[in-house]
Amino acid sequence: MSRPVTVGLDGSPESVVAADWAAHEAALLGLPLRLVHAGDQPPHDWVPFAGEAVPPPGADRAAHLLREAEASLARRHPGLRVTSEQLAGRPAVALVAAAREAEMLVLGSRGLGRAAGYLLGSVASAVVARAARPVVLVRAGTGTDDGQRPESRGAVPSPDVVLGLGLHDLPADPLLAFAFEAAARRSAVLRIVHGRKPGAHPAEEAEPTGALRPWQDKFPGVEVTQEAVIGSPGPHLVDSSRDAALVVVGRRNRAALVGPHIGPVTHQVLQGAAAPVAVVPLD
Repeated sequence: MSRPVTVGLDGSPESVVAADWAAHEAALLGLPLRLVHAGDQPPHDWVPFAGEAVPPPGADRAAHLLREAEASLARRHPGLRVTSEQLAGRPAVALVAAAREAEMLVLGSRGLGRAAGYLLGSVASAVVARAARPVVLVRAGTGTDDGQRPESRGAVPSPDVVLGLGLHDLPADPLLAFAFEAAARRSAVLRIVHGRKPGAHPAEEAEPTGALRPWQDKFPGVEVTQEAVIGSPGPHLVDSSRDAALVVVGRRNRAALVGPHIGPVTHQVLQGAAAPVAVVPLD
């Protein structure tokens, strides 16, 4: 049975944009789309896909939100199988569990650096740090026309897929697989950014060439470029996100006094990236 693309929907503008992005991605992958509302709290007031902001009161709001979104996305994406479900329990726990059954989990975000963000710390950081499958965070204002639509392929060049590759994470097969597959289905260039310690000679550090070769052989149609930057690649990845279709970064389980955390580079990217960001677990 195929894993669905799963999206957390809470009625906020960010989650509505995330649902639209997830629908395009599911159509590209040929997978079903699963909409979930996680937790016992009622959803935000929202402007539904149909444009009429008239949600019913109380607990029925979540069910109404899911029904309306399911019907609208199925209508706008003929042939896409869309299902919806309400998940009980704390949102972070429910979303981590939903991610285990998904090809990827898609969530809306205003950025982890803003207190108003739907996924600030208490939810997003917990989900990204613990999810066993890739998590994609999509900001409000992110366009979905990034070369994903079948009719646009071949007409104009698609924006690049940008991969932040930590040399200490090599061979990083889950990360490379996700990035190459994302670039291939968009007919996009895969731009790989990796950091280099100040003053280090290239011969003193691992190079990604050997780790990339099997994936380049598997995806010969994907053009690959590499950029080595001095110091942390985080700021460069944020800059690169401005004209990217997707930014892909990895995450290893790291213990901390306050629980798992996502690492400084991934945190920088999630705070500042303009494009959707995919966080791929490497453990």
